[in-house]
Amino acid sequence: MPEKKVLVISDTHGRTKYLERILPLVQPLDQLIHLGDVANDVDYIEVIAKCPCCFVSGNNDFYSTMPRERLIKLNDVPIFLTHGHYYYVNARKDFIRSAAVQRGAKIALFGHTHMPYLEEENGILVANPGSLSLPRQADHYPTYMLLYIGEDGTFRAEQHRVEL
Repeated sequence: MPEKKVLVISDTHGRTKYLERILPLVQPLDQLIHLGDVANDVDYIEVIAKCPCCFVSGNNDFYSTMPRERLIKLNDVPIFLTHGHYYYVNARKDFIRSAAVQRGAKIALFGHTHMPYLEEENGILVANPGSLSLPRQADHYPTYMLLYIGEDGTFRAEQHRVEL
């Protein structure tokens, strides 16, 4: 099991312009994770990603059959995926961290806030890639995350912004 390279995105809201721009820069990928508010672009993203894709539904994915949260493993590292709105991520991160710990996850990934976030505490990484279409942080650059998971169970995350 070599190191896995994972593109993590969220809150595209049916706008794929910046995803189309960054994919050639980050491929090849082992996985794409979308943390919700994807709109109706699931099939399109699966085609252009050229890798396995994993989605969870967001608060704006009305009538979606996607799960609200998932627990996946990459290189045997458990990763908790959720959009985050059920964990009050706009106000605090301790609820999502607790949810990850309860599920035995080493990584908790969420979206919803449209702002990048990255913090590791007590061996648990809690991270948000921000938004590729409607960023809310001060500089308003679209953002995404690359997650690397080693075959030995180590992991690291890099926040990236799309140059406009």
